[in-house]
Amino acid sequence: MRCAYYLSDVSVSCSDFQLIKSDYKSIGFTMTGDTDNKFLNVGLLIVATLLVAKLISALIMPRSQKRLPPVMKGWPLVGGLIRFLKGPIVMLREEYPKLGSVFTVNLVNRKITFLIGPEVSAHFFKASEADLSQQEVYQFNVPTFGPGVVFDVDYSIRQEQFRFFTESLRVNKLKGYVDQMVVEAEVSKFTDQSAVSAVYYRFTFYAINSSIILENDHPLLNYFSKWGGSGVVDIKYELEHLIILTASRCLLGREVRDRLFADVSALFHDLDNGMLPISVLFPYLPIPAHRRRDQARKKLAAIFANIIKSRKLAGKSENDMLQCFIDSKYKDGRQTTESEVTGLLIAALFAGQHTSSITSTWTGAYLLRHNEYLSAVLEEQKNLMKKHGNKVDHDILSEMDVLYRCIKEALRLHPPLIMLLRSSHSDFSVTTRDGKEYDIPKGHIVATSPAFANRLPHVFKDPDRYDPDRFAAGREEDKAAGAFSYISFGGGRHGCLGEPFAYLQIKAIWSHLLRNFELELVSPFPEIDWNAMVVGVKDKVVARFCLSLAARTWVLDLCYVRNPVEFIISGEIGQRSLWMCIVFEFSTVAMSDTTKLAFA
Repeated sequence: MRCAYYLSDVSVSCSDFQLIKSDYKSIGFTMTGDTDNKFLNVGLLIVATLLVAKLISALIMPRSQKRLPPVMKGWPLVGGLIRFLKGPIVMLREEYPKLGSVFTVNLVNRKITFLIGPEVSAHFFKASEADLSQQEVYQFNVPTFGPGVVFDVDYSIRQEQFRFFTESLRVNKLKGYVDQMVVEAEVSKFTDQSAVSAVYYRFTFYAINSSIILENDHPLLNYFSKWGGSGVVDIKYELEHLIILTASRCLLGREVRDRLFADVSALFHDLDNGMLPISVLFPYLPIPAHRRRDQARKKLAAIFANIIKSRKLAGKSENDMLQCFIDSKYKDGRQTTESEVTGLLIAALFAGQHTSSITSTWTGAYLLRHNEYLSAVLEEQKNLMKKHGNKVDHDILSEMDVLYRCIKEALRLHPPLIMLLRSSHSDFSVTTRDGKEYDIPKGHIVATSPAFANRLPHVFKDPDRYDPDRFAAGREEDKAAGAFSYISFGGGRHGCLGEPFAYLQIKAIWSHLLRNFELELVSPFPEIDWNAMVVGVKDKVVARFCLSLAARTWVLDLCYVRNPVEFIISGEIGQRSLWMCIVFEFSTVAMSDTTKLAFA
């Protein structure tokens, strides 16, 4: 057995001394008797002294001069891993008060150094790819995104591909995307009239059968029409589905949304389910989920290859991200390939689908829990619709500052990506709030946590409280502590390119919901699903709903204008009384006291 003593990466073992002894024999020394033993002992002593001196000079002295971060205590080899797998946020909550904003966790053969807070995380966000790299730590995405894109290419190519994303998300493109988001949420073609009639009960059923309300007249003939006039829904499920619908229309293209949505949605589901916690360590492990992932990736590639060929043959150009990627060229003039276009689209959808649906759900849950902020958002919607004539577009969504702050605060409390990682390619130093300096060695994995950093009490006042006004003019807590205080969308060199798209998408959906429905949260306030790869909402989020007064009023006005004769109950009843009779006769929806007073 070979016994060894390790100092960092250098080892000295018993067998090494045997080699030294054999070397003496090879150069002619004969070691017999006491004299030979003395020579041997002296020689071995000299060699051992030199080795020890070398180790001290090369390792011990420099290490004593390095200001290494404190290390989390735990069982050798596996202690840090067990704590980490039980829950990184729980681990951070326990260790941050003891170790501070910079500390190292040993995970088997890797060291992860955490940088928590704006004072120490600047280098994390501002460093070049040569110093802190994404590529090594995000390699597990390659089987999902596919070859030749994002983390499967060197940094120079990846930067060019990110330029393609940037071009597809410019303001002129976003304006077109908003129109499509509104169309998806507000105007869908219905062939099942019973679904629409359920919204307005007998009154609307009569109106539709009389051809009074025509298709696409109003937002109510839309995705949400299937809800009916009142009832309960799982808004988590509904928002997840609507987010993928709007993303499909804006990103994947009209062909997918209109003809292939069910197929593509199922394939994306297999891709999504193929990204498991074990996939981070073993992305190519031959398990059923990975096999389904790989098959789905191949089928998606075939679908998009056909769409790309069809567009090119027909000379068509659409306003979607797919078209932007088709038209993109690298600096050397090379056109993107079909495989690259597919991979970039998959990456874009993965980046936005979960984060937007999760943030939409948290936004709704908090608004329905906090009446003061719900009232403020409703007042803003009322004023904007009055100002712009019940119209919604990019510029009007950009004016929804109260709703924006409500979304931003939900995202502060619940960022879907709880950990951001880099691989350190060079040594660097950081200084904490209290002036302590630490040296982070090359080879460490460097991490920060939006979920933890976004709740630091020295950055955000009363950090666990939902308070959208913390971002209002005069407070601006996300800026008061300096750059990188609010990192739900990352920051610096690797800030999220889809941030403007995400806010517009969530605003468009909640603007429509709040203008057309009265909502009340009936399930307990949701918990966090820490077991998911992208941390979201656990279980259902059930809300009771009914049509808003504005929605009912629109139907009544339209029916009277289209065919007033059919709604004349008595010639002696005035117009206002007529509307009241119709409402109370046909609207069996439970109305709030405020709504009832509006009819008095």
